[in-house]
Amino acid sequence: SITVSTNNGKSYEATVRGYNENYDVAVLKINATGLRAVTLGKSSDANVGDEVVTIGNPLGELTFSLTSGAISALKLIQTDAAINSGNSGGPLFNLYGEVIGITNAKYSSGGSSSEASIDNIGFAIPIDEVDSIIKNIIKNGTKNSSDSSGNSGSNVPDQDDSWEDSIEDFFSTF
Repeated sequence: SITVSTNNGKSYEATVRGYNENYDVAVLKINATGLRAVTLGKSSDANVGDEVVTIGNPLGELTFSLTSGAISALKLIQTDAAINSGNSGGPLFNLYGEVIGITNAKYSSGGSSSEASIDNIGFAIPIDEVDSIIKNIIKNGTKNSSDSSGNSGSNVPDQDDSWEDSIEDFFSTF
């Protein structure tokens, strides 16, 4: 069972409405009234240097933790806002309170003292990349699995895997 907790201390049982493995996105359904939904912005309106914040549960212990930073790159949104274990899948907000990305990865050094230390290089999937997928899941309840070629179920729109290429290109420079 899945439990969703809100910042006012209430908890709700949730069911998985659907998911998309290619983008690591899921939509949960809660039977409740009076809840406020987030506003989806447009990641295409973001610029390098824009300030952003992310909310998460780093290490599974620091519930509703907020970190802030700036956008460093756009194809796959790169930010210096701290993204730690437990934050992945959380929202990346612009300063208008709109979700412009879904946090999904961070780059970190291997821990060897001979390597350069790397801090606060995090990534978020641009919301423009997953907006239609989210809406499709809400409408159709699609639960899909990717086949070995990366294709997904027939109810999911064609996907641009450019964000995956961007992160692979970034990591290959180190």
